[in-house]
Amino acid sequence: VQLQASGGGLVQAGDSLRLSCAASGRTFIRYAMMGWFRQAPGKEREFVAAISWTVGSTSVADSVKGRFTVSRDMTKKTMYLQMNSLKPEDTAIYYCAASVHYGGTRNYQDNEFDYWGQGTQVTVSS
Repeated sequence: VQLQASGGGLVQAGDSLRLSCAASGRTFIRYAMMGWFRQAPGKEREFVAAISWTVGSTSVADSVKGRFTVSRDMTKKTMYLQMNSLKPEDTAIYYCAASVHYGGTRNYQDNEFDYWGQGTQVTVSS
């Protein structure tokens, strides 16, 4: 599975962005869940959101709850992260990931994911 994240950019506080993560590859692998993580400079990578691929159940970190929404389009094999009311502290590289397991609606650790995309930079100016 290859994951391609896109949609990042430079925005002002209060603006919105939508990130996309497209899955591709010649080898068909069933993945049960996709997720978003982010890593700010000097900080560890942190969980942002996850979605069950078949059922569509979602998990969102408390730090972004009410502002970020995760969704997916199964026909396009693409996951999205709609980010509204962006804050400077949302500045980070955003990574998408996929897992062959789904562990329910909860926060996740990055070692629970099997495949990773290359990341897309989101910068929010004040």
